[in-house]
Amino acid sequence: MSVVRRLLAAWWLCTLLLTPAAWAASGKDSDTNPFDGVGRAYLVEIDGAVVWRKAEHTPLAPASLTKLMTALIVAEQVREDERVTVSAAAARETGTTLYLKAGTVFSAQSLLAATLIASANDACRALADHVAGDQTRFVQRMNQRAATMGLRHTRFANACGHDAPGHYASVEDLRQLGHAVMAKPQLAALVGQGEAAIASMDGQQRFTLTSTNALIGRYNGTVGVKTGTTPQAGKCLIALVRRGSHTVMLVLLQGKDRWWDTVDVLDIAFARADAAQ
Repeated sequence: MSVVRRLLAAWWLCTLLLTPAAWAASGKDSDTNPFDGVGRAYLVEIDGAVVWRKAEHTPLAPASLTKLMTALIVAEQVREDERVTVSAAAARETGTTLYLKAGTVFSAQSLLAATLIASANDACRALADHVAGDQTRFVQRMNQRAATMGLRHTRFANACGHDAPGHYASVEDLRQLGHAVMAKPQLAALVGQGEAAIASMDGQQRFTLTSTNALIGRYNGTVGVKTGTTPQAGKCLIALVRRGSHTVMLVLLQGKDRWWDTVDVLDIAFARADAAQ
C-alpha cells in the first residue's frame, strides 16, 4: 500500500471513530473556531455559556431573524386578540407572503403566527404598521428597543428583514434577542409550532402555516427559534434545542449547508454537555 493510500485509510478510520462524544472529549471543544466552514459567523451556547464562536460581533445582514424584534415589540404593546387591519403597504410586501388583501382584519395573534411560523412579510408589515402607523416609525421603535437591550452591533432599516443599507445584526446580539423572544410564553409557543391554521376575523381568508424551521418536529428537542434567507444574508438560523437538563442554542449567519451543518454542530454540542456531567 502506498504512503498516500495508508494516510487516506487512516483518515477514514479516524472519521469513523470520532463520534460526537469522542469529538467533544478530544480537546477540540476548547477551540474558538472549530466549525469554521459552517458560515460567515456563528455562536454556540451550551447551558447558558457561549462555548464556540466565530465573528460574534461582526454586523451582517440578518434576513428574517429581524422578525424576532418585530414580534417582541408587538407582544409587548398589543393584545393577542386585538384587531389588526392589513394596510395597503403590507399587501404590497414582497418575498415570502400569504398574499393578504388590504383591508382584511386579523387578530394580532394570527398575524404573529404567520410572522414567526411561516415568516410572512405581509403579516409582519401589517403588525408594524398597526403598532406605529407606518414602517418608518416602527423601525425607530425597533432601534430604540435594541439600544435598551444593549445590542451594540444591531441596526434595523425595515421590519421584516429585507436586505438594505444599514440593516444588520451580530450573532451575539441575535443570541440575546432570541432569548428575549423565548422569555415571552406567547412567542415561545409560536416558534415551536410546525404547523398552525389562521383565519381572518370574518372567516373569508384562511391559511395553513408551515414552519420554515426544518428542525421543528424532526430534530429531537427543538423548540425554536427562527430562520431567514435573502440574497445578501444567505441562509441564517437561530436554533434552540432542549434535551433533558441541557439546552443548546446555535446562531448562524450566512450558513453554507444550513440544515446538515446545524445537525452536526448540535450533536457535538450535546455530546460535549453530556461528557461534562
